[in-house]
This record gives sequence, C-alpha cells and structure tokens, in this order.
Amino acid sequence: MNQFSDRGQSTVEAAVVLPSVMLVFALLLQPACLSYTRSVMRGAAGECARAAATAYGSDLGSCKAFALRRLAAVPEVPLFHVGGQSDWSIRIDRGEKQVSVQISGHARPLPLLGTLSGLASMRDGKGVVLRVSLSEQMRPDWVGGDYGAWQSMWG
Repeated sequence: MNQFSDRGQSTVEAAVVLPSVMLVFALLLQPACLSYTRSVMRGAAGECARAAATAYGSDLGSCKAFALRRLAAVPEVPLFHVGGQSDWSIRIDRGEKQVSVQISGHARPLPLLGTLSGLASMRDGKGVVLRVSLSEQMRPDWVGGDYGAWQSMWG
C-alpha cells in the first residue's frame, strides 16, 4: 500500500462541502435580514401611528419625519434595504378614533431568493417590495368628546 494514496482527499471533500455550507448559510441569512427590516418597519409604523394620533392639526409631515428617523436603523445594504431615505414610502390616514400607517420600501435579496420572490410577484424594478400596514384604534369607544375638548379640559 502506498503511503500517498489518500493525499488530497480532504481537498476534494472541502471542494464539495464548503459551497454547500455557504449556500445553506446564505439561505438562512437572507430571511433574517428581511425579517429585521420588517420588524424595524413595524416598530416605526406603530410609533408613527401613536405620534399621528396625538399630533395637533392636519399636517402630518412631522410624523413622517419621525418615522424616517426610526427607519434609519435599517442598514443601507442591499440585503436589508436599497434606495436610501427617498425609497421609503409612508402613508398616514388619521380618522377621529383610528390611525392607519403604511410603510413600504425595497430590498435586493441574493439571486436565489430574488428569483423565488419574483415568482411570488413581490418584486418590481427596484427589488423585493417590503410593505407593512398597521391600523390602530387610538381612542376607545367609551371615551367621549373629541381631541379639542380633551385639550381644553386639561390645558
């Protein structure tokens, strides 16, 4: 038996195993990145809804700016978000007792997951569309009066 007959075996095994391990790692990393982005978006939408419920007047520009500051926690890396601050779309609808906030943005996933998301029609020209909608009843039905009456009572 030749003492050099099994040399190079570990190199061949590594050539097979390493790409497989990297693929599994990438498949686990991408959903975690998108999940982080969506959780930051959900938190920003909730805080924005509370800010819009207590904002005085009809101008909600400061509430949108508040949400944009919260969304700055998302890294500008294609796995998380692409397009910068101008890519975020924030829509706020405020009724008398209910506030609805919708935030959308884009991410550019790895090629394999990008293809799968394209099949699910969650993709447009910028990348995968991430959208969070939140609707909250900010004032219970049993509370009487409007916001102006409550301000005059406590002011």
